[in-house]
Amino acid sequence: MVASTKSSYRAPCPLLLVDIGQLLTLRSAFGNGGPRRGPYLGDLGILEKASVLCLGGKIVSVGRTRDALHDPWLVKNRKQVMEIDCAGQVVVPGFVDSHTHPAFLTPRLVDFERRAAGATYEQIAQAGGGIPSSIDPVRRAGKTLLAEKVRLALHEMAEQGTTTVEAKSGYGLTLDSELKSLEAIRHAASHWPGTVVATLLGAHVVPPEYRERSSKYLDMVCREMIPQAARRRLAHFVDVFCERGAFTLEETEKIFQAAEANGLAVRAHVGQLSHIDLRRLLRFSPVSFDHMDHVRDEDISHLARHDTVATLLPGSNYFLGLEMFPPARQLIDSGVPVALATDYNPGSSPTASMPFVLSLACTHMQMSPAEAIAASTINGAYALRLQDRKGSVEAGKDADLAVFEVNDYREIAYWFASNRCAFTILNGVLVASGGFVAVG
Repeated sequence: MVASTKSSYRAPCPLLLVDIGQLLTLRSAFGNGGPRRGPYLGDLGILEKASVLCLGGKIVSVGRTRDALHDPWLVKNRKQVMEIDCAGQVVVPGFVDSHTHPAFLTPRLVDFERRAAGATYEQIAQAGGGIPSSIDPVRRAGKTLLAEKVRLALHEMAEQGTTTVEAKSGYGLTLDSELKSLEAIRHAASHWPGTVVATLLGAHVVPPEYRERSSKYLDMVCREMIPQAARRRLAHFVDVFCERGAFTLEETEKIFQAAEANGLAVRAHVGQLSHIDLRRLLRFSPVSFDHMDHVRDEDISHLARHDTVATLLPGSNYFLGLEMFPPARQLIDSGVPVALATDYNPGSSPTASMPFVLSLACTHMQMSPAEAIAASTINGAYALRLQDRKGSVEAGKDADLAVFEVNDYREIAYWFASNRCAFTILNGVLVASGGFVAVG
């Protein structure tokens, strides 16, 4: 299921953005049409003194401002168009945040405090913290409350330039609460002008009540949870946390088989804490392997021959206080397509800011600002199979744009921990940063 939420807003009015200092179109004259990789990752397709015309939630023309103002259609209909002078600022495709966990209720402050005192992620989990500590609030919550928490997270993301979000379940871990989480995501999406892609993450961890009979929980995920989510069209993807303390490689293969049998695409958390043989999972054509902190050279070589995107989540490394970050430079130089996402969640990455993730990519993973932009837009779109609609500024694609109060695109990653996003356009609807006002 891909939930586009334009139906909850009145039809967006025509928009014309003019006098754009740098328009990062992400159009490329190179590559093979798949996700950006290697030297092509940094190709931004920059236009200066540019304009973008949006009609009916779609981009209809991209070019120089002087040419746009003489367009016959625009000359005839100028009074019906909302014209926005970008005053030499930078416009990028709306960020595609392709890995988030917004369906939770409360922050994990005890975990945060323990981590500050030196406890590791695994030590916190063994003490009863971590993912299991988020379960009870989600199980007790009504769908309306959970949906409102998701909607508020989506709006915070939009204020910082994000227009498309992958949203996972994963904190209920019963059949009813996982389906409730997916329903809450769908409800929240219907009250947000951007685009939401829902993912079933029933295989996040084995819940405490199944700890001594994990095979029973695995059966329930495969035989009940996945089929019901597919039948009710509540999810487009199935995700698995394939890691020690969560689900084994063999269990992940069983879950992928169940997803495949029910017509759902797959993705996986892999390599966050330890190495795993990725080749065994590549036969399922996963759209994305996420985290990838630990990956062997031979697996990188195999990945370079596939279109599976390596989605890197440096926000979690930062928040967990880790010295190791994903090996972005090695992945990129080896030809693996790389995306960036926030991993927004209550335990390891409570940030909704893609610009902050871009900054981390540049300062801790040796990515260039151009590579970081492409990884968070067009490659994020590939990680959701939305490349035909999202991730670049081209005629016919959805009108998803973010306008930044900077003179040079490199400043987006440079000014960390501050929001330079002036406004965002989501499917043609303008949302001002710093408020709940939607225009269009």
